[in-house]
Amino acid sequence: MGSKNIRSTARIKRQRRIRKKIRGTADRPRLSVFRSARHIYTQLVDDDSGRTLASASSLEKSFREAPVEENKASAARRIGQLAARRAIEKGITTVVFDRNGFLYHGRVKAVSDGAREGGLIF
Repeated sequence: MGSKNIRSTARIKRQRRIRKKIRGTADRPRLSVFRSARHIYTQLVDDDSGRTLASASSLEKSFREAPVEENKASAARRIGQLAARRAIEKGITTVVFDRNGFLYHGRVKAVSDGAREGGLIF
């Protein structure tokens, strides 16, 4: 059993523990963050209906065409701002932040800071 397998299993355990307490609704969806080695993804999820209301990721063409970021944390901050802009366009102002089992620092924290700058209330 490699160390990667142990780490990912531990993250999934943390994710399940967090999900017991966090639930997104249509009025206050869950802002879910996923972080891979190269990219960052966000989704606004309504858990009652099981729908994704809006999303933003560093893989999007509009994001990649913009000037290159100096580091991944500043790119994550921009993704948070983009997610906030899309949420506000849909009339969503308050969200529940779901760190998805990741530690709340670095890129995950940068996404939440960017979303707050964009106008979302946690």
